[in-house]
Order: sequence, then structure tokens, then C-alpha cells
Amino acid sequence: MDLTRRNFIVYGLLAAIWGVVVVWQIQEHFRFKSYAKTALRNRSKSIASTLGASIRGLQFRGAVFGDRLQPVLNEMVNGPTNDLAASGEVTSVVLLNNQGDHVASAGRIPDLDQKDILQEGERWGLRTVTFVYPVEGATVSQEGLTNSPTPVFVLPSFTNREAGRGFSRRPPPGEGHAGPGEPAPPGEFRPAAGEATSNASPGINASVSAGGSNRPAEAPPPGSRPERGNRQDGESRPRRPPWARGLNEQEYQAMVQKRELHGLVLVMPIGTFQAVVRHDLWLRFVIGFFATISVIGSGFAWRNLTTTSDLQLRLVRASEMNTHLKEMNLAAAGLAHETRNPLNIIRGLAQMISKKPETQPEVREKSTEIIHEADKVAAQLNEFINYSRPREVRPSKLDVQSIVREVVRALDYDLEEKKISIEVKGEQLTIEADEQLLRQALFNLLLNAVQAGEPSGKIEVCAERVSASEATLEVRDNGPGVPPENRSEIFKPYFTTQEKGTGLGLAVVQQIVLAHGWEIECLANQPKGAIFRIRHLKLAT
Repeated sequence: MDLTRRNFIVYGLLAAIWGVVVVWQIQEHFRFKSYAKTALRNRSKSIASTLGASIRGLQFRGAVFGDRLQPVLNEMVNGPTNDLAASGEVTSVVLLNNQGDHVASAGRIPDLDQKDILQEGERWGLRTVTFVYPVEGATVSQEGLTNSPTPVFVLPSFTNREAGRGFSRRPPPGEGHAGPGEPAPPGEFRPAAGEATSNASPGINASVSAGGSNRPAEAPPPGSRPERGNRQDGESRPRRPPWARGLNEQEYQAMVQKRELHGLVLVMPIGTFQAVVRHDLWLRFVIGFFATISVIGSGFAWRNLTTTSDLQLRLVRASEMNTHLKEMNLAAAGLAHETRNPLNIIRGLAQMISKKPETQPEVREKSTEIIHEADKVAAQLNEFINYSRPREVRPSKLDVQSIVREVVRALDYDLEEKKISIEVKGEQLTIEADEQLLRQALFNLLLNAVQAGEPSGKIEVCAERVSASEATLEVRDNGPGVPPENRSEIFKPYFTTQEKGTGLGLAVVQQIVLAHGWEIECLANQPKGAIFRIRHLKLAT
């Protein structure tokens, strides 16, 4: 697996981990928000149950009087001694009848319609949340709004005298009612003076009725029971409360519609809920922020690791090359010692033969050829010795363009012979390198470009900055170029595509490049030719 593909996999894995963490935190935040809403709903149910218990405690014969109920509602909303009000959990309470109108309330009455009450059961606003519960038998239920089997009525305030006129109990058998002006027996309510009395069960007077009219209670027909409704088709109506026995059916139904308790509305502030949700959102954001920092740091760490691994690999290659060069140096020294002396003897004898007067022209010509071949062998031997010599780098600060111009002047004769022009381009850069080795590398690259170029060709030398600490150096020509299959082979010893080449010039260039810790590569030039690019040149500070 190459380094580029490995980097793609690692960076993709880090991005996937970051995405999983972010999605997880978003889901956890919405889950926490749902839990907080559920906790607020449960708290509202607890408060509603407490209120239902209070109403049940205030109930007397199926009715709750307003003068006793209203203080309970006020204390739940505004009372300083009530724990619920002290904690700011309730802002308003509304008791509803069967038609959705409020029967009793404390605090500001919320804006509700029948659809909200019957279908949703709750409504979340910007600052408050409204919960609607049905009431059955003075207790809070979650079954929905249905008619209560034991209805509870919320009646206006009554005085003791009015209550005494509205309620009575039937005396036990054998007991009669006390007459006017006589003290009533214990447990009996006496009618007021001047009011009609009847042996039948008395009903509620105008002060107790829902409509507030002063019409007297109608006596029930003989043999009928006013506490029960008329039976039709075998059905019986629920027993009327004692205070409603004096009302006819129409008045009683109006009382049911107006005063029967069916719904409970609680309005609670959501400031604490919103603060808790915002705090959780902030925590999730902090976790996501640190996850982002961790992923970015891991990406930089991986990039530094790959860069370090690449540098270590290059150092290992350079070390191996240096070891090889040292071994080749020993072998080249022995070969030079064993070859130069015989070669010089052969060349000297050939010169002696060619200089004798009596030497025939044919022999003199052969002797001259021997001298030329000996010079070729000596040149190749010198190239080999130069290749096998260890490269000891002594870096110094060098001006790249100055070194290039000096090398170009050394090649004036070859350039004029083939009428090739050289152009030096790029920035004025100062690098750290060994001067002699850099001159030799540039000389070999330019000489190779001159030998490979066509007459009247063009060569460009360009130095460019690629970062704050590195630069590149390119030698471009418009010759025939290097085939793609030979671009990795031309730096090997004795590989050449030229008739007069030794195959060691570019190999020496690669040695010098590796000794400095640089890299060299051969690329195609457009529209034709070759580019030799040296990378990772260290800029001088």
C-alpha cells in the first residue's frame, strides 16, 4: 500500500470518528431534552394530583365552595407559604367546566381553545408550558375528558344562614320538625322565618343555584323522590346532590353545564428547563470542540509521522549508498593501482613506435590508434574512480545563480560548437551545499543536456522556492527526451543512450544529490525534451 492511499484511509477514518462523535452528541442532547420534558410532565402530574387531593378534601356533598377553594388556588400560585409557589413551579391554575370555560382560576388565564384541551393535552410556549388534565371525582386522571360518575361542582361562596336554608336532613321516623322559633334538633337545618316549609325534602334556594334567581323550590309530586331523575326506558339518572333537589331538570342541567368540574389547566414556567437544556447543549458543544481538536491533532501527528518516516527512509538509503561507495572506493583504488601502470606502459610504447623515423606509415597509424584507445580507457578509469570516491559534504552558503553562470562559462566551447543557448531563470536563492560537489553535479547535468540536445537547441536552468525552508533546481532541454521506461534507469552506472557517453555522469549526479539529502527525478518536458529536477534543497537562513 503506497503512502498516498494510506494517508487517505487514515484521514478518512479520523473524519468518520469525528462524525460519529458529533452525531452521538446531537442524539444525546435531544435525548436529554426529551428526559427533561418528561420530568417536567411528571412534576405537573404530581402538582395536579396534589391539587386534586386538596379539592377532594374541600368537597362537601358533591360541591366545593368558592370561598374555600380560591385561597388554595391563590396559595398554589402566589402564596408565600406554599412550597410550590416559593419554587416558582406554577404561574396559573384554571378549573374548567364541560364547555371549556373556566370555573375557578388563579394567576393569568392562558389562551386555550377546545382543540388544545381535547387533542393535545399540553402546549409549549416560549416561556411557559400549559398542561391540561381531566378531572374525575375530584382527582386528576390521564384518561381524557369524560363525564364523571360522581361529578364535583364548584359553587360560589355561601353564608351559614344561606347554607342552613339550603340543606336539611329528614328526621328519623317518629320525629317531627321543630316549629318556627323553636331550636332545631342537632343536625337539622331550620328554614328562615317567613319561608315556606314542606314535609318533602327541601331544595336549594336562589343563593345556591347556579343561575342566582330567587324562585322558591318546587315541591316534588306526591310519591316521587326528588333526589332521583325520571326514569325512561329502564334507565336511571344519577342521584342529585342534596343542594340541587329543589331545582327542576332544566335548572339542574344548566348548573351541570356551568359549574360541574371537568378540566384542570396548569401553566408552569420553563426557565429552569431551558437553562438545563442550554447547559447540556454547552457541554455537548465542548465535547464536540475537543473531539474536533483531537481529530485535527491526530491528523497533524499522522502527517508528521509520515514525514519523519520518509526522512528516515531517505537517511537509510543514503547510509546504504555511502556504505556501498566506501566498498567501491576500496575496489576502485585497487583497480586503478593495478590498471594505470600497465596502461601507461602500453601508451608509452605506442608513442615510441610512432615517433621512430624508420617506422612505416601503417605501423605509425596503428600506434596512434593504440594511444587513442589507451586515453579512452584512462578517461573511463578516471570516471570510475570519481564515481567510487566517497562524497564528504562540507556545506556552505552558496548563491545558486552565480554557481550556474560559472558552470555555463566552462561549457562555452561545447555550447558554441552546437549553437545551443542557455537561459538562467528563477529567484535569487541562497542554499546550503558543498560548492565543489554542486559545481560537478551542475556540470554533469548541463553537459548531458548539451550532448543530448539538437543543434540550435535551448537549455533552461530554473531555481524556485517551494516553502520557507526548501527550494528546487531544474535543468530543462528541448532535445529528444528520455523514454518513460528509461527514466528510472538513467541514474544507474554505465547506462547511457549516447554513443560517446560513459554512463557514469548521471550516476555521479545522483551520488552528490543523495549525499546532500536531496532527491532527483527525470520528467518529460513540453512539448519535447527532458527535465531533471533536484528537490529538497535547503535554503540558507
